[in-house]
Amino acid sequence: MNLKRFRKKRYLIPLAIVGAPVVIAIVVFVFGGIVMLLWNWLLPRLFGWPEITLLQGFGLLVLCRMLFGGFGGGGGNHSKNMTPAERERVRARMNDRFCATTDANEAPVSRD
Repeated sequence: MNLKRFRKKRYLIPLAIVGAPVVIAIVVFVFGGIVMLLWNWLLPRLFGWPEITLLQGFGLLVLCRMLFGGFGGGGGNHSKNMTPAERERVRARMNDRFCATTDANEAPVSRD
């Protein structure tokens, strides 16, 4: 039984070493190609900018992800590390800042 596991693991490592560059090349080709095609279709005609190559398209995609989108992995629930008192204080501050009053006796809050 252990011999079968050993054989499976022994073949997975070379497959990962060979497969990783192939997957990376496919990702560069597909996503860089999409950015290149969109750029070359729109921007030279609209603004007179030069056309770009496949690698420039992928570089532009990476640059935009770094500047604007990040690479995923974030966006979790950051309130997990807060105590209940901190959570309530944050809720109160958000309500004060963003929620309009519904009581007719209160004057509307002016935000200067």
